[in-house]
Amino acid sequence: MIIFPAIDIRGGRCVRLTEGRFDQETVFADDPSEMAARWSAAGAEYLHVVDLDGALAGAGRNLPAIKKILEHAAMPVQVGGGIRTLTAAATLLDMGVSRVILGSVAVRDPQLVAAACKQFPGQVVVGIDAKDGKAAIEGWGVSGGIDAVELAQKMAVCGVEHIIFTDISRDGKLSGVNVEATATLARKSGVKIIASGGVASLEDIRSLQQYASDGIEGCIIGKAIYTGSVDLKEALRVAREG
Repeated sequence: MIIFPAIDIRGGRCVRLTEGRFDQETVFADDPSEMAARWSAAGAEYLHVVDLDGALAGAGRNLPAIKKILEHAAMPVQVGGGIRTLTAAATLLDMGVSRVILGSVAVRDPQLVAAACKQFPGQVVVGIDAKDGKAAIEGWGVSGGIDAVELAQKMAVCGVEHIIFTDISRDGKLSGVNVEATATLARKSGVKIIASGGVASLEDIRSLQQYASDGIEGCIIGKAIYTGSVDLKEALRVAREG
């Protein structure tokens, strides 16, 4: 199982939100590249970066910070937040990003996702952020009007190979990952799933590992490694043992 340390950027700084709410923000570093270097030193093999300002604006807003992260991260980096055109995706990939994450556009314009998969094979990830089973868009502030499972199945038809599934109600709350919903999404879509939202302990990682054969490929860990409730080195050890 792959562990993805998360770096969320807002105003050029590394922050964490609770349930995606911008009025519940905690700043963990003024320079996100410092965190990238820290997680690299711990042995992480893949980094997850989100441009929170971009998610709200619908276009990249923290490219300088992302570029600096790429310079300090000794591992592949996937980036999401406001990527809603092929040009925006190409800009990030040309910078050295390994994979781009498409979120809101997956609901609004599935054809663009299909085009991206064709133009950038193996480099497109779709982020499905859901609350009560329904996908949310626009930085989690608006309902997408579609079930998460149905959206995942549509993305599979578009050629998407990886989906990040976030249970919004658990994100940033250290309340435990929604293993059951994640496994269901993997089984019903046939796409490799990366779990996100609520990872709070090594037990969450072990629970997800039990469903690796269903298609759960890894998990994103954010607040837990920032607060110290999970030690990244230990999380990587558990993931590799599984």
